[in-house]
Amino acid sequence: MSLTLHYHPLSSFCWKVLIALYENGTPFTPKLVNLGDPDERAALLKLSPIGRFPVLRDDARERTVPESSIIIEYLDRHYPGPVRLVSDDPEAALQMRLRDRFFDLYVHLPMQKIIGDRLRAADKKDRHGVEEARAQLRSSYDIIEQQMAAGHWAMGRDFTLADCSALPPLFYGNKVEPFGPARKNVAAYFERLQARPSVARVLKEAEPYFHLVPKEG
Repeated sequence: MSLTLHYHPLSSFCWKVLIALYENGTPFTPKLVNLGDPDERAALLKLSPIGRFPVLRDDARERTVPESSIIIEYLDRHYPGPVRLVSDDPEAALQMRLRDRFFDLYVHLPMQKIIGDRLRAADKKDRHGVEEARAQLRSSYDIIEQQMAAGHWAMGRDFTLADCSALPPLFYGNKVEPFGPARKNVAAYFERLQARPSVARVLKEAEPYFHLVPKEG
C-alpha cells in the first residue's frame, strides 16, 4: 500500500482528508501521530517542516503532500475513484476552490480560535479575539444559509472537495457557536453531511477522542 496518511482522528483538518479517502474507498495506511511524543513529532517534522498534519506520503510516486486541500486534489488527480471531488470544468473547479477557501478561512479558523483559547491560562485569554471569532462564525453561517437555499451540496448536486471542507468546521463550530433556529438551511445541510457514509465513519472513529476537546470554562 503506497499511501500513508499521518494524522490524528480528532483533528478537524485531518477529517477533511479522511472524508475524501473514504468517499472513494482509497486504500491507505493510517499513521496516528501523537505530537506529545518527541520521537513522533520529530518524524513528522522530517516529512513536513511545518510540523502539522495531515501529511500524505506516497511511496509509489516518492511524493510527500501536506495541506488538506492539496492532498485531496492530489488524490483526485493521481488516485481517482468513482466520486470526482474536483470538477474537470475549470470554472466549476474555480468556484469549488472558492467555497473550500471560504470554509477553511471563515469557518474553520475562527472555530479553532475559540477552541484554542480554551487551552490558554486564565491570564492569557484573548476575550476580544474570541468575540471577533464568534462574530465571524455568525456572519459565515448567514452566508452559508443563503448559499444552501438552492443546493443539496455545496456545489449543487455533486459532492465535492468543498463538502469535505464544510463538515469539520461546521461540526465543531456548532458546538462553540450554535447555528441557531433561524438558520434552517445550514442545519439541514449539516444533517445531510452527517448522514453521508464517509462522514459518519470519520465521526465514529473520532468518538473515543471527543473527551479531549477542551470545554468552555
